[in-house]
Amino acid sequence: MQRPLGAQISHALKARGVEVIFGIPGVHNIEMYRGIEEAGIRHVLARHEQGAGFMADGYARASGRPGLCYLITGPGFLNATTALGQAYSDSVPVLALASCLDETAHRRGQLHQMLDQVGAGRAVCDWSEEARTPSAAYGLIDRALTEFATRRARPKAIHLPITALGALAEPAPAPRAAPGLPEVGFAGMTRVVEAVLAAERPLFIFGGGARGGAAVIPDLLRMTGAASFTTFAGRGLVPADTPLHFGAMLARPDAQRVVNEADLVVALGCELTEVDLWRADLGYDGRMIRVDIDPELLTGEGVQGDAGALLRAMAVAIPARTEDRAPCWDATEVAATKVRWRAEIAAERPGLASVIAALQAVMPEDAMIFSDMTQFAYAALELWDLPQGAAWHHPSGFGTLGYALPAAIGGSVARPGLPTVAIAGDYGLQYTLPELGTAVELGLSLPILVWDNSELGEIRDAMVGAQIAPNAVVARNPDFIALAKAYGARAAQPGTSVELKDAVAEAFHAPVPTLIRMARGLS
Repeated sequence: MQRPLGAQISHALKARGVEVIFGIPGVHNIEMYRGIEEAGIRHVLARHEQGAGFMADGYARASGRPGLCYLITGPGFLNATTALGQAYSDSVPVLALASCLDETAHRRGQLHQMLDQVGAGRAVCDWSEEARTPSAAYGLIDRALTEFATRRARPKAIHLPITALGALAEPAPAPRAAPGLPEVGFAGMTRVVEAVLAAERPLFIFGGGARGGAAVIPDLLRMTGAASFTTFAGRGLVPADTPLHFGAMLARPDAQRVVNEADLVVALGCELTEVDLWRADLGYDGRMIRVDIDPELLTGEGVQGDAGALLRAMAVAIPARTEDRAPCWDATEVAATKVRWRAEIAAERPGLASVIAALQAVMPEDAMIFSDMTQFAYAALELWDLPQGAAWHHPSGFGTLGYALPAAIGGSVARPGLPTVAIAGDYGLQYTLPELGTAVELGLSLPILVWDNSELGEIRDAMVGAQIAPNAVVARNPDFIALAKAYGARAAQPGTSVELKDAVAEAFHAPVPTLIRMARGLS
């Protein structure tokens, strides 16, 4: 039967598998809220639209399904564009539905008016379009969900005029099954297999896009005798104790030398950009085969398709062709290289290695971690070996501060009953600190680890390294313990590694989130 379009959209989303929406209601988008409860969709109330966008991002990363956020016209949508930009750079399926004004060319001075809301979305999203009719709204929703399932996932924005949202509309058509990601064909798979088996020192680099093949990666490495790296997004795909695995240390200056010892590099589901390498490029001159669903990344010798599906196919094809090969690299040399690199990191960031080790020892194997742009995370991304299948989500590309807490909330909502952790710095936490109220409201057993060095430590170090007198890198922090308690959360300030472990273990079973302040001098 006919209902206002806002209500019909809720029913359409539910029919297409949407279970949770993050957002903030406002006078312009209340029609979007008319049908949420009737449709059986859960709504999570954020404290700021940027937080709602980050929650949708965290939900998508944790669940593997699209994350949705409801936004209001003008400033509400703009507040979320930072989160949408982060989702774009990290290939996260986030769909933003925002109200918009009916007409802006002639009428001026309207509430929340801006020059080009749709155009603002195009600056940070895969696409941003206005739906002026019910059929356009339903069609754009289906287009977004289909593209999430069949190509590189990037955020989309749909803008809905206020009058259209309140007008009666027919129901959306029944959802159609979407095809999956494109798979590498037999010829492409054969080319990769033959290249690997012909190489004397093959090297695999696994990115986040290879996660669908995680289960077979250990067997594949054993069968081929290859060495491996992961990008930061691919951590957890290779067991840490794999003898020929170099870890997520492509950013080490010496890694370029190691990569050039290979006569074949197979890069699966990774961009290998500046934020993976912290240099202009991989610096490899030999033969490289790249496997990715995004044709833009397939420069040189590339194979388009789902890297995870290819890995699963290779694990079947290789035993049919040959017996397991002897290791093509020296495991003793790999281990020694990793020890040397770890010592470098510990020296670069004094005091962090021991705290990271303490946290790693107490972390459940199925924990999902969301980190912010902070020195603690920068060190941990290289030093913290994840169990296979575990996941650590970091705002790598766009590099947004304030990501960890709201994204962890979204991740917790997606994985009820499973351990989720937020790691933030003292400065970045304050970007989205009010979302602590949402976490308390939801009753999340969420440890929020805050590295408090009372300054912008990374920027200070960069200034010193550039021979610039450190300036504007120290800010007065609030009393984080008192602030957490004011929100109704628990708080702890451990002074030793043992106390830190105890605080984290307790936080996983607490009825509300726990803010754990880790200060310099933690022993």
